[in-house]
Amino acid sequence: MTITGIDSTGQPAGGNVLPPRQVTEAEDLDAELIALETDVAPTAPVKVVPDVEAAPEQGREPAKRWWRRRPDWRDVLATVTFIVVALYLTLPLWLNLDHQLRDDPQDQAFFEWMLAHGARVLTDGAYPFFSDRMNYPDGVNMMANTSVLAVSLPMTPVTLLFGPHVAFNVFLTLALALTGISWYFVLSRQFVSSRLAAWVGALFCTFAPSMVSHAGGHPNIVSQFLVPLIIWRTLRLRDSTRYVRNGLIMAGLLIWQAFINLEILFMTAVGLGVFCLIMAISRRKTHPGEARGFVRGLVVAGTVTLAVLAYPLSVQFFGPQSYHGLPHFVRNFGADLASFTAYSSHSVAGNAMVAERLAQNPAEENAFFGWGLVILFVGLLVWMRRSAAVLALGAVAVLFAAMSLGPRIFLNGINTGIPGIWAILHSVPVLNSAVPTRWAMAIAPVIGILLALGVQRAIDLVRAQPAARGPVRVAMVTAVAMALVPLAPEQLKIAPMAPTPDFVTSGAWKQYVDDNHTVVTLPLPDSSYPDPLRWTAITGQDMRIAGAYALLPNQNPLDPSDKTALFSPPWRPTSGLMASIRQGNPIPEINDIRREMTLADLRYWKAGVVVLTPQVRDSEMLRAMTGLLNAQPTWTGNAWVWDVRHLVDDPNAVLTGPDIS
Repeated sequence: MTITGIDSTGQPAGGNVLPPRQVTEAEDLDAELIALETDVAPTAPVKVVPDVEAAPEQGREPAKRWWRRRPDWRDVLATVTFIVVALYLTLPLWLNLDHQLRDDPQDQAFFEWMLAHGARVLTDGAYPFFSDRMNYPDGVNMMANTSVLAVSLPMTPVTLLFGPHVAFNVFLTLALALTGISWYFVLSRQFVSSRLAAWVGALFCTFAPSMVSHAGGHPNIVSQFLVPLIIWRTLRLRDSTRYVRNGLIMAGLLIWQAFINLEILFMTAVGLGVFCLIMAISRRKTHPGEARGFVRGLVVAGTVTLAVLAYPLSVQFFGPQSYHGLPHFVRNFGADLASFTAYSSHSVAGNAMVAERLAQNPAEENAFFGWGLVILFVGLLVWMRRSAAVLALGAVAVLFAAMSLGPRIFLNGINTGIPGIWAILHSVPVLNSAVPTRWAMAIAPVIGILLALGVQRAIDLVRAQPAARGPVRVAMVTAVAMALVPLAPEQLKIAPMAPTPDFVTSGAWKQYVDDNHTVVTLPLPDSSYPDPLRWTAITGQDMRIAGAYALLPNQNPLDPSDKTALFSPPWRPTSGLMASIRQGNPIPEINDIRREMTLADLRYWKAGVVVLTPQVRDSEMLRAMTGLLNAQPTWTGNAWVWDVRHLVDDPNAVLTGPDIS
């Protein structure tokens, strides 16, 4: 939409601009955020012209809907930009297929497993919302574990042809590229008329420090290509003449996003709810029927969405292996107050030591906007303060910042003792499944929209007042460059990946495992050793494993009511022993009592084979398991292998041997 300034005499400002005509309700809706009182020049009232660049001539056919308009060279260039930057960030993964993400390898292995699960749903007809391919026999609740079915299902051909490891690279790269493209087209067609303004805003929304941080292991979180569409369609709900159609479209987007990442959907809903509430109050007199149409469309969207998601959500919250709230230590994750003005370790101006002090880990650097952007953000709010929409966006950003601080406010790594608003919210159902520091990540889209609006206003000011062209351009370019250049992202860091043993790739494991037996690895998979997830993913999940790296309910015998999540299955004697040895602790005395516990664990897991690959402290684990089973392993396919089927299948079998210290 073109924003046309009118000077004090009532004539069009800025040169060859046709006189504005009366704006219809539909055209006002097309303007979306701009129509929500965005000002163009300090002294100029605003008129919204429905064409993208200029008002249509009299008698000219109405402009086509924005998604049917033929893109010009600027749209092509912007699209290529997002693809190129996404490829630049992920290039180390593409050039080194035997490597993995350095900062969050466990989540990469987890999502490779999820991609294999999606392929298995289509090829084998597997149940999509639960799986026993890991953590046997208890299994994993897929709805409670970010199963990304909306991505894994359509990516099945890639997973089957190239394997889950390559499919993960495709997933991550496309997530970033499509998010940028989506933001650009929504901003350029709905919120601003300038392609440059839309490009600047979309660039930040896509490659903000928090997005690059999560790209290091969370492709589900950076898959935000539906977020701008949800924002756009939420604002379209104001059209009371098409509330059914708009509600159905909105429901489709919500359902789609629910099967990518519910956390992003929830944050988007909260932000839109606050924004729309503020705008409804500010526009209640000038647009008296607007709220009625919005509510109608929202009821349609909510009804359809809940009807479709009722069963999956019931599985998530009440189904097998469901949990109630994240671990307590995760609920205390908060953004350090100093992190808002610091620079991320993933930015060119960042300092890894500073970021390490201010964030829980490299994948959760959710604020880190830097002084330049904070100052620019405040300046934009002041400059465009007469716009209720801009002030509403600022309120959403401040709210998200306050929520991200967690239950206790930290400053430069020091607990100030001052409670944050999350101290009240962190135990509320649903909210107790959110990571508080990630609310800071939700600020990035707000800033991106403000950047687009700010650049648009500067461009319109130049058009309206040619004499100020030079100073305004210099000020705009300088301010944006000082804020954004230090935040330019660096490529993702990678590290060598342990090779999958030939025992797995050759299919040698099949002679030990069937519908009644599983593979038990040493140690069992957890956040520090996720490799077995990748093994079973490579086999198309034909290989079932004990143990898991996933969110699973706590089974505390001292408190049966405690069903908060753990990142691994509840402790068992054998898994705990091997994890302890791998962490560097000495081998305890191996006696018949420990052997009895090991045999009970193997029977619980229905183990067919125990596998140990070369790794840290492998000789100690080899010695311990040999003592527990009182049997020597076989070196097969670059792995030590113990066949334990005779012990598991025979209820009379016992393990005995000399005590070993």
